[in-house]
Amino acid sequence: MKITILYYSETGNTERAAETVRDGILSADENIEVSLMNIADEDRINKDFLNESSAVIFGTPCYVANMCWQMKKFFDTRFDCKLEGKLAACFATAGCMWGGADQAILTVLQHAMTRGMLAYSTGTEFGRPYIHLGPIAISKEIDEMSEMLFMFGNRVARKALELF
Repeated sequence: MKITILYYSETGNTERAAETVRDGILSADENIEVSLMNIADEDRINKDFLNESSAVIFGTPCYVANMCWQMKKFFDTRFDCKLEGKLAACFATAGCMWGGADQAILTVLQHAMTRGMLAYSTGTEFGRPYIHLGPIAISKEIDEMSEMLFMFGNRVARKALELF
């Protein structure tokens, strides 16, 4: 099974979070292949891997209580990337907890559903700690959030294995 982590990172914070999510995915099953793809370099998006993935986890920095414009552009223009029928999940990085990161996650998931994806947050399925919409990592506290990001990756991978 293949899982893509598609994210945007300018400062490196969202990339660090994506790497921890990847580690959680890999802990779920040794047969899962994971690819990290930073949409900052659109030419390096591996369309074949993405199209063959059973799940896509999106990672976005939160700007003005929303996803970054680069992620919005991806959803609006990259119809060569087949997202339909895949599991979608999202995490966000933000400068502060009250900066609207939960809204950014919801916006990404809405766009994913519009593209025919199955939105998944892990919610209460695996018990505490609950991950209601997706994990939020505060930029200065990414290392402190690593356990939650790792757990999120593991849980999404387990659900993808169950479904696909």
